[in-house]
Amino acid sequence: MPTPKKGRRLGGSAQNQKHILANLAAQLIEHGAIKTTDAKAKLLRPYVEKIITKAKGGSVADRRNVLKKINDKEVVTYLFNELAPQFEGREGGYTRIVKLGQRKGDGASLSQISLVLEPTVSKEAERATRAAASKEAEKAEETKAEETKAEEKEEEAPEVEADASTDAEAEAEAKEEEKEEDEK
Repeated sequence: MPTPKKGRRLGGSAQNQKHILANLAAQLIEHGAIKTTDAKAKLLRPYVEKIITKAKGGSVADRRNVLKKINDKEVVTYLFNELAPQFEGREGGYTRIVKLGQRKGDGASLSQISLVLEPTVSKEAERATRAAASKEAEKAEETKAEETKAEEKEEEAPEVEADASTDAEAEAEAKEEEKEEDEK
């Protein structure tokens, strides 16, 4: 006989809790997101994630094990045929819980639990994008450095030309002075 769970159960008895979780899991798989209390959402998350992990396996034995937990054949068929292929790249974290606030009638805290259907980026692809971004940043830094060097050279070049023009002017003035002196 399994050791009884400590603390309160959903619905009072163990069998009632199993039925509640099975129904919540079926509704979550069918609709993609449901609103429920925080306590039910926290208990539902590991329950559904284990079911989805079995569905990713796809064998007949996995299908039968999932049918033991969820009694709706249409939902299980949808899970194995439609949802499981969407979770192939994901190694866990199939659900997301978002806190919604408190229920108006009794003040119970509500949450929305939903399936995470966004595609995941593999670790290798993520590393490749980061490496490409760092290479682009290095190239940008190199081009900036080259541009600043070119600007510095351009700034120095006019000074040299200005110096050359002043030298030419000085020589021209010196020649004129010599001519004036020679004329005298």
